[in-house]
Amino acid sequence: MRCDNSSPNCVEVASGDNGERFVRDSKNPNGPVLAFTSDEWDAFEGSVRGGQRF
Repeated sequence: MRCDNSSPNCVEVASGDNGERFVRDSKNPNGPVLAFTSDEWDAFEGSVRGGQRF
């Protein structure tokens, strides 16, 4: 789980069996879930580590 200490914004990330990642709002556990393939998640992580801001 990742939370911003200055606001109530929190997300949870879970790993699937094939390396996929599932992201949801931790305040709304029954709400929508974003699903990413392992390649998509790796590209996202690489961008963040490279300093790209979203």
